[in-house]
Amino acid sequence: MSDIAAPAARTAARLPRPAPWWPAPWSTRRTLQTCLGLVWLLDAALQFQPYMFSRGFVTQIIAPTTAGNPTLIAAPIAWSARIMAQHIVPANTAFAVIQLAIAVGLLFRRTTKAALAASIAWAVAVWWFGEGLGGVLAGASPLAGLPGAVILYALIAVLLWPTEAPSGPLGRRVPALAWLILWTAFACYLLLPANRAPGAISQAFTNMTSGQPAWLQVPGHTLATLTAGHGQAPAIALAALCVLTGAGIFAGRLTRPALILAVLLGLLIWTAEGFGALTTGQATDPNTGPLLILLAACFWPPRKRPRTIGGLNDGA
Repeated sequence: MSDIAAPAARTAARLPRPAPWWPAPWSTRRTLQTCLGLVWLLDAALQFQPYMFSRGFVTQIIAPTTAGNPTLIAAPIAWSARIMAQHIVPANTAFAVIQLAIAVGLLFRRTTKAALAASIAWAVAVWWFGEGLGGVLAGASPLAGLPGAVILYALIAVLLWPTEAPSGPLGRRVPALAWLILWTAFACYLLLPANRAPGAISQAFTNMTSGQPAWLQVPGHTLATLTAGHGQAPAIALAALCVLTGAGIFAGRLTRPALILAVLLGLLIWTAEGFGALTTGQATDPNTGPLLILLAACFWPPRKRPRTIGGLNDGA
């Protein structure tokens, strides 16, 4: 028996171990692609709102993204905003149709790859011309939507690209490095002086409550009351949790707790974002909170199955 067991054990040891940060099973990846398609469908529906066909969409949503950005970034935004304002109806119709086409493409398997490619290109363009790079160069806070929801669409699309498996150690680790960079950046921005000022955290939870139903304002006002006058301590605590979330994915046993923490932080951020202001008639997307939750789902490790050698279970 030992002569048989030894080669089997050596063979099992040589079998590749799944990278826990890669969305491995195709069935799971297809489900996540569908979820991404539904988010794009929501974006398309929001883009068809009457407000988006008015000049207010340009003057109150697009143009303000130039604030805090260097001229190299702000000037093209201002230029495109002027053109959009002059032709707002056809321009917004085109925006909505593009997003609808991406959504429909993601919902059908044969067009998934083309839709993912289109979503990446469109997301990068909107990140610049529609979100001003999400406040990355302006010192924005994650609680205010940093780094911009649309760039998370692009990252998720890359992770969900139809492929059998990542190639080589580098291919398996690049997604994890992107995750680490994202959450570490959250921690760094939370620790900026402006974002840990005495009223910064409290104000973040009340900024997006205007125009929302009273019941949706309750969570934000509650958290604002709890953090009132305590900007630095909550900022440091949130930054520490972001670091744990980013680093935890590299430790096998801590992967799932780190992802659960990411979901909880995503819900907290979404609360600060006023749940995307979806009820105001002026929202263009659900904001970063739900995207962070979907991103965490992309990294959820598959269940480990017993390894088999020659059709026999190792434990047999």
